Amino acid sequence: MVRAGSYSFNPLHLVKRGQHRPYSTLPTYADNQTEDLSPQFEKDSYYRHNSSDSDSGSSSPSTWSNSSSRTTSDTRQPMLYNDLPSRSRSLYHYRIPTRTTRYLCLALFSTIVIFILSLIGLSWSSSRRLELGPLDGRPQMHAPWEEFPFLKRYYGGIRTLVPRAQNVPEFPPASDDEETPLDSSVTPTRRDERANDTVAPVALPPSNVFNPYPDYSSSAYLSEYASPEECFLDDRSTVRIPMVRSYTGVPEGFPNAIMGSYKPLGLRDDICFERYGRLGPYGYGYSISRGGTGAGLNGHREGADDVWLKEGEVDYRGVQWADVQKRCSMANKHRFETNERSREERFHSMDAEGLEGGWGVVQVRDAPPAEFAPPNTSSSASLDGEKKLLPRTAVVIRTWMDYEYSEEDILFLRAMISELSLLSGGEYTIHFLIHVKDDNSQIWADDEVYQRVVNKALPVEFRALGTLWTERQMGLIYGGLHESFYRGLPVHGAYRSSFMPMQYFAHRHPEFDYFWQWEMDVRYTGQFYDLFNSVSTWARNQPRKGLWERSGRFYIPSVHGSWEDFKQMVRVQTEMATESANNIWSGANTGRPKFPGDTSGKVDKPIWGPEVAEADNLTLTNARDPTPPTSYERDKYQWGVGEEADLITFNPMFDPEGTSWLLADDVTGYNTTMGLPPRRTAIITTSRLSRRLLETMHRETALERHTMFSEMWPASVALQHGLKAVYAPHPVYVDRKWPTSYFASVFNGGRNGASGGARTSVFGEREHNFRGLTWYYNAGFAPNLWNRWLGSRVDNGGGEEAELAGEGRMCLPGVMIHPVKGSRLIIEGGVTDAID
Repeated sequence: MVRAGSYSFNPLHLVKRGQHRPYSTLPTYADNQTEDLSPQFEKDSYYRHNSSDSDSGSSSPSTWSNSSSRTTSDTRQPMLYNDLPSRSRSLYHYRIPTRTTRYLCLALFSTIVIFILSLIGLSWSSSRRLELGPLDGRPQMHAPWEEFPFLKRYYGGIRTLVPRAQNVPEFPPASDDEETPLDSSVTPTRRDERANDTVAPVALPPSNVFNPYPDYSSSAYLSEYASPEECFLDDRSTVRIPMVRSYTGVPEGFPNAIMGSYKPLGLRDDICFERYGRLGPYGYGYSISRGGTGAGLNGHREGADDVWLKEGEVDYRGVQWADVQKRCSMANKHRFETNERSREERFHSMDAEGLEGGWGVVQVRDAPPAEFAPPNTSSSASLDGEKKLLPRTAVVIRTWMDYEYSEEDILFLRAMISELSLLSGGEYTIHFLIHVKDDNSQIWADDEVYQRVVNKALPVEFRALGTLWTERQMGLIYGGLHESFYRGLPVHGAYRSSFMPMQYFAHRHPEFDYFWQWEMDVRYTGQFYDLFNSVSTWARNQPRKGLWERSGRFYIPSVHGSWEDFKQMVRVQTEMATESANNIWSGANTGRPKFPGDTSGKVDKPIWGPEVAEADNLTLTNARDPTPPTSYERDKYQWGVGEEADLITFNPMFDPEGTSWLLADDVTGYNTTMGLPPRRTAIITTSRLSRRLLETMHRETALERHTMFSEMWPASVALQHGLKAVYAPHPVYVDRKWPTSYFASVFNGGRNGASGGARTSVFGEREHNFRGLTWYYNAGFAPNLWNRWLGSRVDNGGGEEAELAGEGRMCLPGVMIHPVKGSRLIIEGGVTDAID
C-alpha cells in the first residue's frame, strides 16, 4: 500500500534518470556503505537540505535521515537524481566542440609544416645565389684600397740584387705621375725573364758580416768607456755565437717604404737580409742531431754555409740562457751604474725581526727620490775622471701561461738574447713576464707551485728568465680602482690594463733604467741591437719643440719630402692651421670660423710642458715634472736635445678626442665633470719606457686611482707630466699601389693634418686601411711577407720550387713586422740526418 504523498512509480521518470546517470559524481549504493561519515557526504547533505527548504514547489519529503539512505526503495531514488542537473552545471565548464578543436590542430600543424618548408627553400635559394654571384650584376662594395693593384717586387730573390743607388723602385713612383704602369720601373730584360718564370744562373756575391756594435777595442771607445768582456755560451768560454750576415744591395725593383724612413733613424737601407744569414747563427739550416732546429734543410741554400765558416754550427742542446746571461752580466758589471737591487715581495722577505734590519730591506737613494730622478743619458761619468758608466736596460717579453712555442719562436728568442745581451757585453737583459690566467693557482703560497708553473710556461732553455703575474695580484696591488667593466672587461684585466704588471715589474727592479716592452708576435728581419740602438739614439737627439705634434702624424717621404721638410710642415700646420674639411669633424672644436678670417677654432695650441686636466688636481704634478726652460716662441729647437726619451713608440701618438676609436672613453678615476683629461694613444704596446715614466704610472694608479686603456695609458701620463715621448718613424711597407697623395690624406686624415683629433681619423672605423701594411695589430700583409721570407708557400706564391726555378730566396732590408702568429717551419732531419 502506498502512503499518501509518496512518490508514485513513473516509467518516464526512470528513463530520464537513466539519462543522467553517466554524468553523476555521487557515490553508488555500495560506496555509500563506507563513506556516510565523509566530509563530502556532509557537504552534500547540507546542500540538499538547503535546496529542499528553498524550493517551495518541491515534491520531495520534508524529512530525511541517514537510515533512509540504506533503503533500496524507488521512492528514495528520485530525491537523489532530481538534484543532479544543478550539481553538474556547477562542476563543469563549457567544452569546445570536437570539430572545432580538430580544425585548430590541423591549421597549426599546417602552419608549422609550411614554415619549415619555407626555411628550407630560402636556404637553397641563398646557397644558389652565393654560387652564381649577385643576380643584378652589380659588383660587391669594397674599400677603395682593395681595388689597387698588388706590388710584386717584394718577393725578389738574391739572384737579382742591385745596389740601392741603382735600384728603380716599383713603388712609390719616382715622378709626380702616379699613374705610371706597374712594371715601368723594371728594366725590360728583367721583366722578360720574370715573364718566363726562370732566371739564368748567376754567381751570387759573397755575404758580409753585419756588425752594428761599437769598436770596443778602439782607442776612441776605450778613452770614454770601460772595455767589455766577451760573453760565451758555455761556462768554459769556448763557444761563440756566429754573427749575422747580410748582402749588399736590394732585389731589383724592390719598393721603397710608404711610411717612415731608414735615414733619419740611422738604419742602413743599402743591405738586405735573407733567412740563412739572419737565423742561421741560432740553429736554422742544420739538423737536430747537430744542435739545430731541423728547419731550412732544403730549398735554395746557395751561399748559406758562409754563416758557419768561422765559428761553426752551434749546438744549442743543453743551453740555459739564464745562466749564460747571468755570467755575461757579472763579467761586465764594471761597465754599468750600480743601482738598487731588486725589491722582494714584503710577504716573501719579511723575517721574524720585521723590516728593521731584515735581509729584504731596500736601501733607497738620497734625494731626489729614485723613481722621479731624471733619466740617465747614454752614459754618465763620475767626478773623479773615471770611465763613463752605461745605463742598464731590460727587454721584457710579454707572454702567457698557455702559449705554445714553435721552432720559429725559439729562433726569434735566441736572436734577441744573443744580439742584445751577449754580443753587447750585457747592455740589455732579457726577461719574460708571464700572465697566469688561472687566478686560483697557488703560485704565491708555495715556491714549488710557482716553479712548476714557470717550468710549464717556458721552454726548457729559457727557464729561470720568467716572472709570473695574475689579474688577482694586480687587483690587490692596485686596489681601490673604480670598476667600470668598460665594454664588459675588468679594469685589472690584461686587455684593459696590460701595463699594470709592467709598472709593478719596474717598481720591483730599480736596477734598470729603461724597459723595452716586446710582444711575442713582433718580428724584425734586421739585427736587434742595430734597431734598438739606432732608435734610442735618434729619440735622444729630438728637440722637444713640436715633438708631440710630429709624433702625432705619419711621416710619408714620397709626399712630405725630407725629415726637415716634414718638421717645418708640421710647425705650419700647428701654428697656422689648415683648410682641411676634416676640421669640421674635430672633437675639441668644430673648426668653423666665427667671422671671416677667424682662425681661433682651427689653430692648435702647441704642447709645451705638462698638460693637466682642467677638472683634476693632479697631486703628482709638481716640481718633479720637467718644465720648459723658456717659452715656446723663444726656444730654438734646443730643449730636449740630448735628453733620453721617456717613451718611444712605433705608431703615432694620436689624440683620441673626437675619433671613432672604440676605447677613447676608457678613463678610470679622473674627474670628468668638465670633460675627459688630455690623453694620447699609440696602437701596439711595443715600446720603450723609462723607469721615471713607469714609476709615475705606478704611483698614479696606486695612489691617485687613475688608469686608462692599455695603449692610451703611457702616452697620456707622459703628456700630463711633461715627459719626453717620441714616435720613431720606422719603415713600413704596403702591399698595393696606392696613390701616394690619397694615402697621405687617409692616414693623416685627422684635425689639421694629424692622424687623430677628428671623426675622419684612420683610427677607429677606418682601421681597415691598415690591412695591407707590415705594421699594425690587424695587418694582413705582415704575416704573409714574413712567411714568404721564410721560404713558405703563401697564396699560391713562393715556396721551394719557385725559389729554385726563379730568383732564389727572398732578401729584405730591416723591417719590423707585426703581427706574426702561428708561423710554422718545416722540421726535417732527426738524429740520423745531417748536412754534408
